[in-house]
Amino acid sequence: MSPRLARKPLNTYHHGDLRDALVQAALHEVELGGPEAVNISALAKKLGVSQPAPYRHFADREALLTAVTAEAFRQFSAGLRESITRPSKRSKLSRLAQAALAFGLRRNGIYRLMFASRIMACAPKDGELHKAATETFDLVLEALEAPAIGLLRERHALQIWAALHGVVMLAEQGLLTGQLAQVTREELVEDIVEQTKMSLSLAIRAASEGRQGSKRG
Repeated sequence: MSPRLARKPLNTYHHGDLRDALVQAALHEVELGGPEAVNISALAKKLGVSQPAPYRHFADREALLTAVTAEAFRQFSAGLRESITRPSKRSKLSRLAQAALAFGLRRNGIYRLMFASRIMACAPKDGELHKAATETFDLVLEALEAPAIGLLRERHALQIWAALHGVVMLAEQGLLTGQLAQVTREELVEDIVEQTKMSLSLAIRAASEGRQGSKRG
């Protein structure tokens, strides 16, 4: 009697899709427990592959987290893009800022991986992570709905990004209740949006007047 062929476990991944399976599984772990929850050996066991298998796709844990962070930025960008493209009477910047706040509070483990870890700083400048993060920043520039004059848009995009990050991190730590000023987090973000729009508008006007003055001179 010929020996029976061993059947592969149902959760065994082929070479072609193990990389993505690892990224998605790690993303799930980060969502539940933050970046600290990711363990390659545990992921291999969970996915039903050998312990060396993940290392065919990722040199180490940091390489895996870099890919996970890039995927997180892509998901983040998808949500921001949806917020600024759907019809609304609110400004694009308001919609983007509120979507960013909601993402940071709802998916805080992933948010911390993206913005409160050293993954970005250690990633190759020409790699997929920096590309994904740049696409997110480009959405902020688009949401400003302002002409490109020097680097005014970029500076104001950084300003509102830093302010939004502060709101998310303080709120996540329970340090931003809004009781003293009787304001919600969403209202505070809306104040930041209006201040950013006003500041950028004034800066663009001053730059335009400066150019006209130099031409007359």
